Amino acid sequence: MKTIAVLIADTHEYNPFCKWATENGAENFEENGMRMLKMTFCGDRLVAMLSNTGKVNAAIAATHLILKYGAEEIYNIGFSGAVKGVRRGDLVAGSSCTECDFDLTPLGYELGEKPDQKYVYETDPELLELCKEQNLYIGALGTGDMFLTSNEKKADFHRRFGICAFDMESGAIASVCDRYGVKSLSIRKISDDSEETASEDYRAMNKSEEMGLTDTLIALLIKKYNG
Repeated sequence: MKTIAVLIADTHEYNPFCKWATENGAENFEENGMRMLKMTFCGDRLVAMLSNTGKVNAAIAATHLILKYGAEEIYNIGFSGAVKGVRRGDLVAGSSCTECDFDLTPLGYELGEKPDQKYVYETDPELLELCKEQNLYIGALGTGDMFLTSNEKKADFHRRFGICAFDMESGAIASVCDRYGVKSLSIRKISDDSEETASEDYRAMNKSEEMGLTDTLIALLIKKYNG
């Protein structure tokens, strides 16, 4: 039996998944102050965790899921701000993830570049093929510990990294998974245009607790494990 993990950052993003899982026999519990659930899914074990927002929280959660639960794949769902080529309501599967706010430029490195290690994390091609079958938009994701509302930063991040959307967790999750040899995939719904109205647009979509991301992930997992 393998372990599949789902990592979700925000309470309003987690609640729809939790509702689906609970209705399908999941056990809900808390561990180290974090909401979690576990269940049997397609003959395997599925574990989900509410990490809370940001790169540090996401990295802690991903490491916990790998070291304690033996997660062999980690799936991340949540909302993202549009950067280029996508718009509010679109569903995006990350073809790669980069920490855009990692900055050693005063030392002569490029923005995002980590000395002596990988810093653009590519998603497993098999997982991307499943995303294409689900008609998801495939594009590069950027991550940073900020809520992006600047047109200037959007343009700069797209120019440097070619990203279509920006969030606060996917790059950190991908970094941890790459270190431990675990496959990961981030699926993000575009909640705002990363501009002046971004916070209002994000809050409106977030508070609705709609099931779109959960339904998309479950359909993908059923396709992968039940074929």
